Amino acid sequence: MRTDRKEPTPVATDTANGSDDTSATGGSPESTSSGGMMRSSAVMAVGTLVSRVTGFVKAIVLAAALGTQLLGDAYNTANTIPFIINDLLIGGLIASVLVPLLVKRRKRDADGGVRTEDRLFTAAVLVLLVITGLAIAAAGPLTRLYLGDADPRQAEVAVYLARFLLAQIFFVGLSGLVSGMLNTRNRFGSPVWAPVLNNLVVIAVGGLFLWAAGAGRTVETVTDGELVLLGAGTTAGMAVQTVVLLGSLWRSGFRWRPRLDLRGSGLGEAMRSAGWMFLYTCMTQLGFLITANVVNRAGAESIRQGFDVGAGLTAYNYAYLLFQLPYAIIAVSLITVLLPQMSGHAADERWDEVRGGFSRTLRVSALVLVPLGLALALYAVPVSTLVFARGNTSASDAASIGVVLGVMALGLVPFTVFQLMLRVFYAMGDTRTPAFLGVANVVVHGALAVTAFLVLPPNRVVIGVAAGFMLSFLSGLVIAGLILSRRLGGLDGRRSLGTLLRLHLAAVPSIAAGAGILWFFTDRFGSGLVTNLGAPVVGCLVGGLLFVAAARLLRVRELSSAVDLVRSRLRR
Repeated sequence: MRTDRKEPTPVATDTANGSDDTSATGGSPESTSSGGMMRSSAVMAVGTLVSRVTGFVKAIVLAAALGTQLLGDAYNTANTIPFIINDLLIGGLIASVLVPLLVKRRKRDADGGVRTEDRLFTAAVLVLLVITGLAIAAAGPLTRLYLGDADPRQAEVAVYLARFLLAQIFFVGLSGLVSGMLNTRNRFGSPVWAPVLNNLVVIAVGGLFLWAAGAGRTVETVTDGELVLLGAGTTAGMAVQTVVLLGSLWRSGFRWRPRLDLRGSGLGEAMRSAGWMFLYTCMTQLGFLITANVVNRAGAESIRQGFDVGAGLTAYNYAYLLFQLPYAIIAVSLITVLLPQMSGHAADERWDEVRGGFSRTLRVSALVLVPLGLALALYAVPVSTLVFARGNTSASDAASIGVVLGVMALGLVPFTVFQLMLRVFYAMGDTRTPAFLGVANVVVHGALAVTAFLVLPPNRVVIGVAAGFMLSFLSGLVIAGLILSRRLGGLDGRRSLGTLLRLHLAAVPSIAAGAGILWFFTDRFGSGLVTNLGAPVVGCLVGGLLFVAAARLLRVRELSSAVDLVRSRLRR
């Protein structure tokens, strides 16, 4: 059976309408709205946590197997290109254009949007097959475009891997479309749980590579058979993820009937809107192209100058992976639930609901992300050393990842707020404004990345690039906030800024205590396992208690909502 958008599930209803029933939490309507948002994203948060944990294990295994120097950079560069191509040609359209279109069609069409889904699915399959074939044929120039002035053997290895890894384009694109279709049915679990299987497959592949090749493999000593294992095995993981998502979509009632009659489907309107989204995606990928070239060149130069530390794309990617963990668990879960609802409110011109949804999501996310971001910045080096310093990744390589992570963590809240603002534009059917915001972002990021390359030592360039990336989101959210405030008659800015200010003030005692604990462990036990594990654990426990106490004294309302929700769950 197909879910009718006029009869949403209880989860979506709680979040969208902000039920006035306070019996569950014993709080005010505002508390209940925040609590409803938390309940709506609970299953997603658990699934995302498991997905991210297995993703970390995958990164640890790959770092141990490949290291963070030239071989690791070759694999990560080749493995990133399929996702870039997918984002350029279809991936970015899903959240910004296709989900709002499907929500509108399911709500307004007599057939509940059945024909639109069939047409969209048919077009996506055909386009993805063509794009994948063309990309594999052009594997050489595509890979060298992102490697920059690479070591010749490194470039050869990266191209060989890319011929297998580029097949992921089809599976990545189809997975994204199916996930969007599931979200419009208010089915949020499978899209966050399916990547777990993908991670498990790649973990097994990385383990097999390490077992077969042993420690110490470099671009000069790796064999073709070992590269086939890496390339084909990684692609197999994405294929498994796609099959699982297709099964979930089938169980939701979707029965694909291939259709090529696109007239009247609304896809033309969506694609016209997608032109601006394509510009935005081009800007983001231009930013990554700059990043990849700058850090790959700097990483190779760092090795040539004898620094013997991974300071290229692999270090940047692993830091970004750690950086995104709190954002993915907290903010993405809330945003994914919120987007279809905001699209419905925007279609009905209920701007107060759009404004309220944005404000609640920002404040609930910030309750966790502010202390987590600051703690991650403080303990970035010990955590990265604990996670990555094994196998082919040395303690110096891991510390380099940690410094990059610390810089990124300071930008966690601006990054999250900017992403949320983009979703508000998308829900309103506006893809033009995000496109121009993307231009501004890439100008800031690109200028700072090139400056870092010109003025910093090669082993420190990646740190400057990370700082420029975070500063681009800070400038972007200021511009986006001014535009949205005018369009929506405000963004509940006084309440949101007040909450952010109180949360940062509440974190001051925690950070002071955490820094003291880190100094104590380092002074007493040195820089080994005891410090890398003990300081973050003890510091987060003590800091967490101090943060909660300070937030209560500062009357952070969102904390009361969270506490009320936990109490209501414990009473059941």
